[in-house]
Amino acid sequence: MQTVAVIDYGMGNLHSVAKALEHVGAGRVLVSSDANVIREADRVVFPGVGAIRDCMAEIRRLGFDSLVREVSQDRPFLGICVGMQALLEHSEENDGVDCIGLFPGQVRFFGKNLMEDGEHLKVPHMGWNEVEQSVAHPLWHNIPDRARFYFVHSYYIEAGNPQQVVGRGHYGKDFAAALADGSRFAVQFHPEKSHTHGLQLLQNFAVWDGRW
Repeated sequence: MQTVAVIDYGMGNLHSVAKALEHVGAGRVLVSSDANVIREADRVVFPGVGAIRDCMAEIRRLGFDSLVREVSQDRPFLGICVGMQALLEHSEENDGVDCIGLFPGQVRFFGKNLMEDGEHLKVPHMGWNEVEQSVAHPLWHNIPDRARFYFVHSYYIEAGNPQQVVGRGHYGKDFAAALADGSRFAVQFHPEKSHTHGLQLLQNFAVWDGRW
Protein backbone atom coordinates (compact mmCIF):
# COMPACT_ATOMS: atom_id res chain seq x y z
CA MET A 1 0.00 0.00 0.00
CA GLN A 2 1.31 3.43 -0.92
CA THR A 3 1.84 6.04 1.79
CA VAL A 4 0.81 9.70 1.65
CA ALA A 5 2.56 12.04 4.08
CA VAL A 6 0.75 15.20 5.18
CA ILE A 7 3.45 17.57 6.40
CA ASP A 8 2.78 18.78 9.94
CA TYR A 9 4.55 22.02 10.80
CA GLY A 10 1.88 23.16 13.25
CA MET A 11 -0.16 25.17 10.72
CA GLY A 12 -3.13 23.87 8.79
CA ASN A 13 -6.28 21.82 8.96
CA LEU A 14 -4.23 18.65 8.78
CA HIS A 15 -6.78 16.13 9.93
CA SER A 16 -9.47 17.35 7.53
CA VAL A 17 -6.98 16.89 4.70
CA ALA A 18 -5.97 13.47 6.02
CA LYS A 19 -9.59 12.31 6.40
CA ALA A 20 -10.42 13.45 2.86
CA LEU A 21 -7.41 11.53 1.50
CA GLU A 22 -8.48 8.45 3.43
CA HIS A 23 -12.03 8.85 2.13
CA VAL A 24 -10.86 8.67 -1.50
CA GLY A 25 -8.71 5.62 -0.78
CA ALA A 26 -5.36 7.37 -1.17
CA GLY A 27 -3.58 4.68 0.83
CA ARG A 28 -1.89 4.87 4.23
CA VAL A 29 -2.15 8.54 5.22
CA LEU A 30 0.41 9.78 7.75
CA VAL A 31 0.25 13.23 9.36
CA SER A 32 3.87 13.74 10.35
CA SER A 33 6.58 16.21 11.33
CA ASP A 34 9.24 13.49 11.03
CA ALA A 35 11.48 14.27 8.06
CA ASN A 36 12.34 10.60 7.58
CA VAL A 37 8.66 9.58 7.43
CA ILE A 38 8.03 12.33 4.88
CA ARG A 39 11.07 11.31 2.80
CA GLU A 40 9.91 7.70 2.68
CA ALA A 41 6.35 8.54 1.57
CA ASP A 42 5.18 7.86 -1.98
CA ARG A 43 3.25 11.14 -2.11
CA VAL A 44 3.44 14.33 -0.07
CA VAL A 45 0.79 16.93 0.79
CA PHE A 46 1.79 20.37 2.08
CA PRO A 47 -1.22 22.19 3.61
CA GLY A 48 -1.35 25.45 5.51
CA VAL A 49 -3.56 28.15 7.00
CA GLY A 50 -2.83 31.35 8.89
CA ALA A 51 -0.21 34.07 8.63
CA ILE A 52 2.64 33.36 6.24
CA ARG A 53 5.29 34.82 8.58
CA ASP A 54 4.38 32.30 11.28
CA CYS A 55 4.20 29.48 8.72
CA MET A 56 7.59 30.28 7.19
CA ALA A 57 9.18 30.67 10.64
CA GLU A 58 8.10 27.13 11.56
CA ILE A 59 8.98 25.73 8.14
CA ARG A 60 12.51 27.12 8.43
CA ARG A 61 12.92 26.17 12.09
CA LEU A 62 12.12 22.55 11.22
CA GLY A 63 14.23 22.57 8.06
CA PHE A 64 11.14 21.87 5.99
CA ASP A 65 12.06 24.45 3.35
CA SER A 66 14.92 22.19 2.25
CA LEU A 67 12.79 19.08 2.77
CA VAL A 68 10.00 20.42 0.56
CA ARG A 69 12.50 21.24 -2.19
CA GLU A 70 13.84 17.69 -1.93
CA VAL A 71 10.67 15.61 -1.79
CA SER A 72 8.74 17.62 -4.37
CA GLN A 73 11.27 16.79 -7.09
CA ASP A 74 10.72 13.07 -7.50
CA ARG A 75 7.18 12.16 -6.38
CA PRO A 76 3.65 13.62 -6.57
CA PHE A 77 3.50 16.70 -4.34
CA LEU A 78 0.42 18.79 -3.53
CA GLY A 79 0.45 22.24 -1.90
CA ILE A 80 -2.82 23.59 -0.46
CA CYS A 81 -3.80 27.20 0.40
CA VAL A 82 -0.98 28.80 2.45
CA GLY A 83 1.03 25.68 1.58
CA MET A 84 0.75 26.87 -2.03
CA GLN A 85 1.67 30.47 -1.16
CA ALA A 86 4.74 29.26 0.74
CA LEU A 87 6.04 27.72 -2.49
CA LEU A 88 6.29 31.16 -4.13
CA GLU A 89 9.28 33.51 -3.90
CA HIS A 90 7.84 36.24 -1.70
CA SER A 91 4.66 37.35 0.05
CA GLU A 92 3.52 40.91 0.80
CA GLU A 93 1.88 39.70 4.01
CA ASN A 94 3.31 40.90 7.36
CA ASP A 95 5.37 43.64 5.63
CA GLY A 96 7.02 41.09 3.37
CA VAL A 97 8.17 37.51 3.85
CA ASP A 98 10.59 35.48 1.75
CA CYS A 99 9.15 32.07 0.92
CA ILE A 100 10.55 28.77 -0.39
CA GLY A 101 10.81 29.87 -4.02
CA LEU A 102 9.87 26.69 -5.91
CA PHE A 103 7.54 28.69 -8.15
CA PRO A 104 8.48 32.15 -9.48
CA GLY A 105 6.02 34.84 -8.47
CA GLN A 106 4.62 36.95 -5.67
CA VAL A 107 1.80 36.70 -3.15
CA ARG A 108 -0.21 39.94 -3.20
CA PHE A 109 -2.89 41.46 -0.94
CA PHE A 110 -6.34 41.75 -2.53
CA GLY A 111 -6.60 45.26 -1.04
CA LYS A 112 -9.04 47.07 1.18
CA ASN A 113 -11.01 48.58 -1.70
CA LEU A 114 -11.55 45.59 -3.94
CA MET A 115 -14.27 46.34 -6.48
CA GLU A 116 -16.27 44.40 -9.08
CA ASP A 117 -18.90 46.08 -11.28
CA GLY A 118 -19.08 49.04 -8.89
CA GLU A 119 -19.60 46.83 -5.84
CA HIS A 120 -17.21 46.48 -2.91
CA LEU A 121 -15.98 42.91 -2.42
CA LYS A 122 -15.23 41.56 1.03
CA VAL A 123 -11.69 40.52 1.89
CA PRO A 124 -10.90 37.75 2.69
CA HIS A 125 -12.28 36.06 -0.40
CA MET A 126 -14.30 33.38 1.35
CA GLY A 127 -16.64 30.84 -0.21
CA TRP A 128 -17.28 29.06 -3.48
CA ASN A 129 -15.77 30.27 -6.73
CA GLU A 130 -15.17 28.94 -10.21
CA VAL A 131 -11.78 27.68 -11.38
CA GLU A 132 -11.04 27.92 -15.07
CA GLN A 133 -8.80 25.07 -16.19
CA SER A 134 -6.28 26.97 -18.31
CA VAL A 135 -4.23 23.83 -19.08
CA ALA A 136 -5.16 20.16 -19.28
CA HIS A 137 -3.57 18.35 -16.34
CA PRO A 138 -4.07 14.84 -14.88
CA LEU A 139 -5.38 16.36 -11.63
CA TRP A 140 -8.32 17.88 -13.53
CA HIS A 141 -9.47 14.42 -14.68
CA ASN A 142 -13.29 14.07 -14.36
CA ILE A 143 -13.59 17.66 -13.07
CA PRO A 144 -15.57 19.98 -15.37
CA ASP A 145 -14.06 23.27 -16.43
CA ARG A 146 -15.25 26.14 -14.22
CA ALA A 147 -16.13 23.76 -11.41
CA ARG A 148 -16.57 25.54 -8.08
CA PHE A 149 -14.14 25.10 -5.20
CA TYR A 150 -14.01 26.52 -1.69
CA PHE A 151 -11.61 29.43 -1.03
CA VAL A 152 -10.52 31.33 2.09
CA HIS A 153 -7.74 33.86 1.43
CA SER A 154 -6.86 37.55 1.67
CA TYR A 155 -3.75 37.18 -0.48
CA TYR A 156 -3.53 35.89 -4.04
CA ILE A 157 -0.79 34.56 -6.29
CA GLU A 158 0.68 36.60 -9.12
CA ALA A 159 2.55 33.90 -11.00
CA GLY A 160 5.97 34.67 -12.46
CA ASN A 161 5.66 32.01 -15.17
CA PRO A 162 2.26 32.00 -16.93
CA GLN A 163 2.99 28.53 -18.34
CA GLN A 164 2.82 27.12 -14.80
CA VAL A 165 -0.72 28.44 -14.24
CA VAL A 166 -3.07 25.48 -14.80
CA GLY A 167 -6.10 26.98 -13.06
CA ARG A 168 -7.34 30.55 -12.82
CA GLY A 169 -9.76 32.25 -10.47
CA HIS A 170 -11.33 35.70 -10.41
CA TYR A 171 -12.34 37.84 -7.46
CA GLY A 172 -12.12 41.49 -8.37
CA LYS A 173 -8.97 40.54 -10.25
CA ASP A 174 -7.60 37.46 -11.95
CA PHE A 175 -5.35 35.21 -9.89
CA ALA A 176 -3.60 31.86 -10.15
CA ALA A 177 -5.83 29.26 -8.50
CA ALA A 178 -3.58 26.30 -9.41
CA LEU A 179 0.08 25.98 -10.38
CA ALA A 180 1.95 22.97 -11.73
CA ASP A 181 5.54 22.15 -12.59
CA GLY A 182 6.70 18.55 -13.06
CA SER A 183 5.60 16.51 -10.05
CA ARG A 184 4.47 19.63 -8.15
CA PHE A 185 0.86 20.77 -8.10
CA ALA A 186 -0.51 23.49 -5.84
CA VAL A 187 -3.97 24.97 -5.30
CA GLN A 188 -5.20 28.12 -3.56
CA PHE A 189 -8.56 26.54 -2.71
CA HIS A 190 -9.27 23.81 -0.16
CA PRO A 191 -10.02 20.52 -1.95
CA GLU A 192 -10.84 18.87 1.38
CA LYS A 193 -13.71 21.39 1.81
CA SER A 194 -14.84 21.37 -1.83
CA HIS A 195 -17.15 18.34 -1.80
CA THR A 196 -17.38 16.29 -5.00
CA HIS A 197 -14.88 18.20 -7.14
CA GLY A 198 -12.38 18.56 -4.32
CA LEU A 199 -12.54 14.86 -3.51
CA GLN A 200 -12.10 14.07 -7.21
CA LEU A 201 -8.94 16.17 -7.29
CA LEU A 202 -7.58 14.31 -4.24
CA GLN A 203 -8.49 10.99 -5.86
CA ASN A 204 -6.66 12.09 -9.02
CA PHE A 205 -3.65 13.00 -6.90
CA ALA A 206 -3.73 9.55 -5.29
CA VAL A 207 -3.23 7.84 -8.64
CA TRP A 208 -1.14 10.47 -10.45
CA ASP A 209 2.33 9.31 -11.47
CA GLY A 210 3.81 12.80 -11.10
CA ARG A 211 4.30 13.32 -14.82
CA TRP A 212 2.83 16.15 -16.84
